[in-house]
This record gives sequence, C-alpha cells and structure tokens, in this order.
Amino acid sequence: MSSTARTARTARAARTAATARTAGRTKAASRRTKAASAASAARRPRRRDAPPEDASPLAGLPEIPDTRTLSTVDARTLSTAMFQRLGTLEEGTPEYSYVRNTLVELNLSLVKYAATRFRNRSEPVEDIIQVGTIGLIKAINRFDVDREVEFASFALPTIVGEIKRFFRDTSWAVRVPRRLQELRIDLAKAYDTLEQGLGRVPTAAELADRLDVTEAEVIEGQQAANGYIARSLDAPLKEDEARCAVTRCLGEEDRAFDVIECLESLKPLIAALPERDRTILSLRFGEELTQSEIGARLGISQMHVSRLLARALCTLRAGLLEDQPPEAAHAAGSQ
Repeated sequence: MSSTARTARTARAARTAATARTAGRTKAASRRTKAASAASAARRPRRRDAPPEDASPLAGLPEIPDTRTLSTVDARTLSTAMFQRLGTLEEGTPEYSYVRNTLVELNLSLVKYAATRFRNRSEPVEDIIQVGTIGLIKAINRFDVDREVEFASFALPTIVGEIKRFFRDTSWAVRVPRRLQELRIDLAKAYDTLEQGLGRVPTAAELADRLDVTEAEVIEGQQAANGYIARSLDAPLKEDEARCAVTRCLGEEDRAFDVIECLESLKPLIAALPERDRTILSLRFGEELTQSEIGARLGISQMHVSRLLARALCTLRAGLLEDQPPEAAHAAGSQ
C-alpha cells in the first residue's frame, strides 16, 4: 500500500472520530438542557389548585394568575365559562375542585360587598367574610346556568341569608328559641308602625292585634328581647355618668333581717315562759336594769334573779335550736 493511501485512510478515521465526539457532546448537552428545564419547571410556583397539565377536561380554559387583578366584567365573563365547564365535570374529581375553587375566588367580591352591610356589628369583619364565603359556596353548588340568571343576583341573597343566620345563632347573649327571635323582629317593626300612626306608645293588646298573636305571646317576645344584649355590672348607667355603675344601684343584704327573724322566732317561746320569767326578761333587756335593781323591784335576791334569768335564757336557746314546726310554735304561744 502506498503512503498516499495510508494518509487518506488516516484522515478519514480522524474525521469519523471527530464527528462521533461532536455528536456525543451534542447529545450530552441536550440531556443536560432537558434536565435543567425539568428542574426549573419543578421549582416554578404554581397557583393553588391548578389543574394538571394533561387534564383534557380543562382544555380551553384561560389561565388566571391572580383573580384580584380582574375587573368585574371579566370576572363575570369567566364565571359564566367556568359554570358551563363545571356542569360537564364529575363532582369529587380534581378538575371539579379546581373549577369550583376558581369560581369562589372570582366571586369573592360579592361576599365583601355583603359584609359591608354588617360592618357596624360587634363581630369582626373577617368572621363575617368567612361566613359569607360559606354562603357563596352553597350558591355555587346550587346555581343552574341553564336558567339564564345572573349569578350575582342568585348568590347575593344566599350570602346575606347565611350571614343573618350566623348572627341569629351566635350574637344573642342569652340563647332563646328561634320563634322568639323572629317575634322580636316583628314586634319591633309593629311597634314603630303603631307608634307613628297612633302618636303614642302602643299597648300589648294593640301589638297582639297587629301581629295576630295573643297578648301572652307579645309579653313573652318583649321579655325575650332583653336577652339580645347582656349589660356589664360595671358599666355606667348613663354615658355622662362614668362613675355610676349598675352594682351601686343593686340591693345588698340587710343585717336587720336576721334580727327580725330571731324576734319572730322568740315570740312564741317567750309567750310560753312563766309570767315572772317574762317580767325579768323585760326588765333586764327592755329597761336594761341590773340584776340587783330587778331583785329590789321584785322582792327577791340578786342571786335568785341570776338563776331565773339563766334558766329562762337556756329555755329560749333550746327552743331556737329545736327548729320546731310553726304549728307547734303557735300552739306553744297560745298556751
């Protein structure tokens, strides 16, 4: 073989090896690029409850990066498309959950609008919005897009009703039956109407005739209305009297009641004593005489007065401790 042929063969082998090395590097670079793209996709944050990429039931729905940036018209248009797609999905599937959660986010402004009607209540606004969201979910579950009714017109009464139910069940300081809660509202409306028409405060009979109920039910409803708000005992009676608390106007225990009770219990026992013992008690505790003065008045010694007084007091003490029934006490008093 000539040197020229060997040189040509060596050159071809070198070119083949270079081509193979270049192809290997290209394949390795392609594999590294695919791996980097997969890792980047895995690290990229996805919207909560986003549908799977290969979910064919959701094909054609637009991607919504942030529902707060949508206008009212856009949210209404997207809601219509979402409701139409929701009707074709099976409940309980990930696709169904994604569409329903998206509808909740799109129409959350309805809940905030309904919550503004109750901003003067004592409950936090966050709690009211949370309760209203429950009403929004119920409205989404019951809405029928085939009726050609605006979803806002359908959902708003449901949201407001859920919030009112929350206040009815939790805002009363004292739990009363629902019948009395509704009667309280009817009484308030009838009271204002009759007061304007009559020019005076309406009576219970007039309220009962207006509401077609009995007077006893009107009185029961008025008493139940007192359980709506509980007043603190430390709260002032009037706004301009910060120091005057309710506790200062409440009654307190009168110690004189114990004295009166003891005197009433002693009456039949004293009446049952001999006349001389009653006289000694009267002179000692009524006129506050000493034992010597009592002895001089009755013509007996001071020692004798002391023994009679001690015996009478012992008899009265024993009678008080026996706790005999009133019939026996009256019988003893009559004797």
